[in-house]
Amino acid sequence: MGELFCGIPYIRMGAGEPLVFIHGLGEIKEGWSNQFEFAEQYDLIIPDLRGHGEYITNEEISISNFALDVICLLKGLGIQSAHICGLSMGGMVAQEIYRQAPGMCRSLMLVSTFHYAPKHIGEIFLKFRKLRSESFSIEEQKNIAARVCLYSWTDENIEKFKKFYQPNREYYLPSMKACLKVNNLCLLPMIKVPTLIIGGQYDSVTPVWIQLLMHKQIRHSEFVIFRNTGHIAKLEAKEAFNEVLRNFLNKHKKAS
Repeated sequence: MGELFCGIPYIRMGAGEPLVFIHGLGEIKEGWSNQFEFAEQYDLIIPDLRGHGEYITNEEISISNFALDVICLLKGLGIQSAHICGLSMGGMVAQEIYRQAPGMCRSLMLVSTFHYAPKHIGEIFLKFRKLRSESFSIEEQKNIAARVCLYSWTDENIEKFKKFYQPNREYYLPSMKACLKVNNLCLLPMIKVPTLIIGGQYDSVTPVWIQLLMHKQIRHSEFVIFRNTGHIAKLEAKEAFNEVLRNFLNKHKKAS
């Protein structure tokens, strides 16, 4: 199931209109396993972002380069346009793909993400995370991340989260720094493709009021809040999450 193109590891399965899933910070492509069922209707493409999963590189870590990698992968696979869904950092990458290649985006699904990080908040956050990453083992970091990202701390949810949350010490902080440089304040009003924005009621990583601001900035966007979920609705509310995505995608399929 896993493949490699131009050094970019990815999963591809199914047939139909291309649908890309982009993971979050510290995650791996297999973290979308709850969404593999979309391969029944779509040509599913799920890459590892550089510095994550199997994608080890010496090249610069940036949101721009993450997006460029996905664009190059799609072009290399002969795909001219796709539905693009990104979670958290992946949502920032999805926005950047639109900036670089708007014609490649059939629609956008921006999940538990943000569009702008005020510099002073970013610097405080980075200092705290750097201190934490140096003080704790990877296993301790994964346990802390599970409790920050999830609303429902069941053993099953925590184990599933930790299975697909595999932060690489070398790339984690550069990736976080890249997120904190994001400024799409001018980009959002220019987005013209169908856009779905998803937030989690109890998301403490990217609070839902941020997605509300994004919704107000993107004309004609749809906005859904999942109740009783944290940052990872695709895991905590799998059935409802997949149904919302499916309904949105069905509305915006090309007429055959």
